[in-house]
Amino acid sequence: MAPIPTPSVQPDDAPEAYVGLDAEGAERLARRRGWSTVREVPPGSFITMEYLEGRLNFEVDDGTVVRCWKG
Repeated sequence: MAPIPTPSVQPDDAPEAYVGLDAEGAERLARRRGWSTVREVPPGSFITMEYLEGRLNFEVDDGTVVRCWKG
């Protein structure tokens, strides 16, 4: 029987802390804090909404993070 996969560890981090930061700096900070995947999307984009453990999503407008959420 195959082993049960172990889910990746998700950082204990508040997404609200990234709002207002410049996108590049926010991504660097997120990766330092342990996020394995960082996704940047423009406002109003159509994106898949599947939840991915360890992913942090940034909605970026004019180079600034205006919204952030996990998954």
